[in-house]
Amino acid sequence: MRIIVVGAGEVGSSIAASLCGTHEVVVVDIDPDRVSDLTYELDVLAIEGDGGDRTTLQEAGIGDADLVIASTDDDETNIVTCGTADTLGDAFTICRVKGTQYLDTWRNADGAFGIDFMVCTVLLTAESVVRLIGLPAAQDVDTFSGGAVRMAQFEVPVDSPVADQTVAEADRWDSLTFAAIVRDEEFVIPSGDTYIRADDEVIVIGSPECVREFAADLSPRSAGPDDIVIVGGSEVGFQTARLLEERGFRPRLIEREGERARQLAEDLPKTTVMESDATDRDFLEREHVGDADVVVTALDNDEKNLLAALLAKRLGAQRTVSLTETGAYVQLFEAVGVDVAVNPRETVAEEITRFTREQRAENVAIIEDDRAEVLELTVDEGSSLADRAIRESVPDLPAGTVIGAITRDGSLVTPRGETVIRPGDHVVLFVNTEDIDAVAAQV
Repeated sequence: MRIIVVGAGEVGSSIAASLCGTHEVVVVDIDPDRVSDLTYELDVLAIEGDGGDRTTLQEAGIGDADLVIASTDDDETNIVTCGTADTLGDAFTICRVKGTQYLDTWRNADGAFGIDFMVCTVLLTAESVVRLIGLPAAQDVDTFSGGAVRMAQFEVPVDSPVADQTVAEADRWDSLTFAAIVRDEEFVIPSGDTYIRADDEVIVIGSPECVREFAADLSPRSAGPDDIVIVGGSEVGFQTARLLEERGFRPRLIEREGERARQLAEDLPKTTVMESDATDRDFLEREHVGDADVVVTALDNDEKNLLAALLAKRLGAQRTVSLTETGAYVQLFEAVGVDVAVNPRETVAEEITRFTREQRAENVAIIEDDRAEVLELTVDEGSSLADRAIRESVPDLPAGTVIGAITRDGSLVTPRGETVIRPGDHVVLFVNTEDIDAVAAQV
């Protein structure tokens, strides 16, 4: 495919890097320094110019483009870019926005703005945070097969009862598969006698119930969130609280600005909104924030988010999830004591990349900075997996490929060596990114 990416910031550069290995990618940006950097860093055609300008898009080859991705930091620029692209060719358009009002308009008016697919940074970030809250110790969570299958990535705590057990000892559920272990930044495909070590990251695939039970076994002290505190009434903080209310939680939210706090209290009937500075230690102690199961810091500043998270952790909060607008800070936040750091730009870049890859798969989860993926594929009549037991067919797949789950007629089938895969089955597989094309061709 010929793909035009407009905007070469964190989001656009990440998307371009993910796609340029298998597609012809053109990147457009108004900043000459970014254009120059991309020319040397990636195998892309980088063009200086305004993505909303007709002449620039024509120079980028809009007439031959299959896909246009508008990913600048300005919502209106992205909308105009997609609208202009829609008048110049037949390319599928993807628009990134921060404001939920644009997403609402697009969803409720078919074909609004000339945009085929819209992603909202705020809403995606809030959804990611809520998924993480729901599973203790989880670093990443995704669902497949209409919710019948869940993939989760966990860090093994030092004091976890699972640490130093073999996979066979740790696997006490019929519908759970240990897909991979990340150890010293390398993937280990586990067998029954593989030991799970403290600080490993374990990727499991199975039913939501079994994944939840494994999470509880992995970290027994984090049986499940009850008291959830959100620090900051930003749009992400508001959307996180709203989604939690929809799931039956009654979170607490701390907002410093009085008028915003009053508005949030009106809009969030099941949330206790407190007007205060989240770095006021006396207030935090008085409100027992240190007793919280999860503290989410969603302020408008990376440094404030880090400070609030570390203070909550010091007061005794069991788990902290912190936002950072700077992708390079994710590892720093987690290194100094934040349990999980979430970068909204990285979240939306993964979502857009995921969408482009769903042409080959029904659902995709990107693992470890796109070094591996979990794919959901439907088995065809001519598939090398069809009507064969897994122990017979897996050796034909690229090394490191793991069949994590199967759904058949809406029901979950746990894959074991003797399981026979049938045409029409949905299979969820862990695959090294470099092997995706080969696996998709065989399934």
